[in-house]
Amino acid sequence: MPDTSALHAASDVLAAGRQVQSGRIRTISENLANADSAASTPGGAPYTRKIAVFAPVVADSPRDPVGRVVRDTGAFRSRYDPSNAAADNRGYVQLPNVKAATETADLQTVVRNYEANLSASGILDRLSRATLDLLS
Repeated sequence: MPDTSALHAASDVLAAGRQVQSGRIRTISENLANADSAASTPGGAPYTRKIAVFAPVVADSPRDPVGRVVRDTGAFRSRYDPSNAAADNRGYVQLPNVKAATETADLQTVVRNYEANLSASGILDRLSRATLDLLS
């Protein structure tokens, strides 16, 4: 029987990569959904941008990706809107530190990575099938 451990390891790494990209997509989507949400109380803090961070996954010790979400420490945006209920005593409303253009660019990169991962999985599947055909 041939050794197929390398194929299994590659498949495990690709699966972990898809999990990582899925987590990043969820985080970016949440950021985009809250990009314009203001605080609900005067002087209150608005939504804070989240960043998905994952530990590297290596082929010789396959495991589920270990990830966490950290808060961006960048400054909040502000807008002059004295009629807003969340405005401070100077009339400014704090807005999230989310930049839609940055999030959109990040999302495009993540989607490309996910698609590349799916393509590699398809190639690995075809390689496995071809190997089985040769053995039969």
